[in-house]
Amino acid sequence: MKRKFILILLIFGLAGCVSAPQYNRPIAPALTNMPGIYHRVEAGQTLWRISKLYDINLDEILRVNRNLESSRIEIGQMIFIPNRRSKARLSVNYASDDFIWPLKGKVIGSFGANYRNFMNKGLNIQPYSNADIVAARSGKVVFYAKNFGNYGKTLIIDHGDGLRSVYARNSEVYVRIGETVKKGALIARAGSCGRDKGVYLHFEIRKGANPQNPLFFLP
Repeated sequence: MKRKFILILLIFGLAGCVSAPQYNRPIAPALTNMPGIYHRVEAGQTLWRISKLYDINLDEILRVNRNLESSRIEIGQMIFIPNRRSKARLSVNYASDDFIWPLKGKVIGSFGANYRNFMNKGLNIQPYSNADIVAARSGKVVFYAKNFGNYGKTLIIDHGDGLRSVYARNSEVYVRIGETVKKGALIARAGSCGRDKGVYLHFEIRKGANPQNPLFFLP
């Protein structure tokens, strides 16, 4: 019961539909006297992948590169990696452990945007045509609620490294609590709930109880 209560707290306060994010051009971080190196973004890389390449906390990269707080990264963009001289020599293939988009669609609600005095803690994704939702990364289903307040059918997948992904506003859910799912496996179908009849997925990535910008993790 205690664990379920904690999981409920992790997704309390999900926000609704807001306007789409603006497109941003690459920006190099400001010069700093802090020791470190610059990383040039390559095709397919995410901020989360880059943090793993240098074995550094993503929050530390964001703290130093303040221009990244609300922007997408782009190929060729320069990102400062503090207190590092080279990439970490790690045997783990982080490319195979990356997140993927849970739904093919259009982002109609961006992270951190305000809507009716609520802050969006994830992304709202409207399907192009197929409303199938897949697991953004492999993990274990640790929470499911058939009617979670105004958010309808909601589930959470724990990825085993402190990160969880949240999938809300589903019309159908195809997995159960305790089930292990692989990245890309069909888990649900996007729907609507409450007075908002629009069909879209509300998707979050959380580190503990703290919502993260999904664009830092998604390719």
